[in-house]
Amino acid sequence: MEQVVEGTTTQRRSIPVWVTVLAFALLLVFLALIAWGLRRAQAGPITIGQPVPAFSLTTFDGQTVHTADLAGKVVVVNFWASWCKPCEQEAVELEQAWQFYRPDGDVVFLGVDYVDTETEALAYLDRFDITYPNGPDLRTAITQMFRTQGVPETYIIGREGKLEYVKKGPFLSLGEIQMAIDPLR
Repeated sequence: MEQVVEGTTTQRRSIPVWVTVLAFALLLVFLALIAWGLRRAQAGPITIGQPVPAFSLTTFDGQTVHTADLAGKVVVVNFWASWCKPCEQEAVELEQAWQFYRPDGDVVFLGVDYVDTETEALAYLDRFDITYPNGPDLRTAITQMFRTQGVPETYIIGREGKLEYVKKGPFLSLGEIQMAIDPLR
């Protein structure tokens, strides 16, 4: 079909069908990726009884702890930050619990430092004499896996690799920590 516009003749070109199909296919792929990301972002935390995916934590002194290597042990994962006042409330008790369980070797503590500077985090660890392995959560990968809601939060993984206990907020005593760990040993 021709159109005449002020003495010129133009011809309308139609878009090939394959271009239209390709455009819609790309749009559907893009929308599917967005939906997948939103679903993942809105997924709840790992719940009690679910297996905890293996992860690695590189400590402040350069050691790498792989949770896959801790199979058969109870693993206490504590999320904290140097700027977190409630974290300070439980710091001494967590270290006391680590010292209590450490000789038997069947309970491992891991401290995961959340959104912090290394200088401040190391000062925090020094101030509370914390000796169990601690490291930064680079790119918040571990925090995202657990879907933490804040700090402090503690997750206890049982011997079979399943989440057995969750504590949001600070532990209030060594006894409270022991009551969470002892049934899992």
